[in-house]
Amino acid sequence: MPPHPQIRRFRELLALWGQLTGDDPSIEDLRRARRRVPAAAHTPHPPPAEVRDLEADGPGGPVPVRLYRPRPRSAGPLPALVYLHGGGFVLGDIDDVDGLCRELSARVGCAVVNVGYRLAPEHPFPAAVEDAWAALADVAARPGRYGADPARLAVAGESAGGNLAAVTAQRARDEGLALVHQLLVYPVTDTAMDTPSWAEHGSGLGLDAAMMAAYLDLYRCGADPADPRLAPLRAADLSGLAPATVITAEYDILRDEGEAYARRLAEAGVPVELRRYPGMIHSFFLLPEIFEDGAHARALAAARLRAAFAAGRSAEPAP
Repeated sequence: MPPHPQIRRFRELLALWGQLTGDDPSIEDLRRARRRVPAAAHTPHPPPAEVRDLEADGPGGPVPVRLYRPRPRSAGPLPALVYLHGGGFVLGDIDDVDGLCRELSARVGCAVVNVGYRLAPEHPFPAAVEDAWAALADVAARPGRYGADPARLAVAGESAGGNLAAVTAQRARDEGLALVHQLLVYPVTDTAMDTPSWAEHGSGLGLDAAMMAAYLDLYRCGADPADPRLAPLRAADLSGLAPATVITAEYDILRDEGEAYARRLAEAGVPVELRRYPGMIHSFFLLPEIFEDGAHARALAAARLRAAFAAGRSAEPAP
């Protein structure tokens, strides 16, 4: 189907972004502009009972995380979702997805741990991978600190964060840490950049192919492009991974690699639900105030997480 008419409002935001960044922006210019683009108001959700800024121990130093809980700690441990923001491994921070994490915490009834992983080019691969794992491992090792149930852990992320979530889920399997779900929203899963969606949707729709290629190059910094910690699609074996929800957008350069990853998961026997949103573009999941399907995709994500956490609870052994 043609691109959705709601894209016009998104293009207005892109124009404002261009005004703020100028003709030849530096990484710092882009980061500053990202913080200045106004976020439209969206449907409010009940405020979390608890929001705390914490740190997890990481190999490169403390990793900032923000914890959201929809109920007081005295109400007992909750399932926990470790969320990894997008931004091409170069941009983005905890604040970018603060509203989304509050919403997921309220709608799913879980603790959410929003991770401020290190960014390239200052901290190239594998810094972000290490920080993502450090956050999940900290929740698993010290669940009382987060009010979390260590038997019901999940990972999630969009775009570059979807890459980190997929890679973290693979490491969790390898380390013997059982996850109940992985939510991957238009994830980066490969480094080849040679799919039809890369060729067809590379400009004018928010995620520019040349820009994304430059960001990937800054992040990879000479590392082997076939390393599955960079390209989870290249992993030799995907069996035994956590059940997955994979969300893609029709007019997104990352569409084909996200869907290829979903197919490989299914072929490996991993339960997976793949949902492509027709007419949608990259970032629609973060902009429900612009795209109705962004709200629909969030509702799907929340429902899938609720079901996964409920199944995890029912699978626990009786005392």
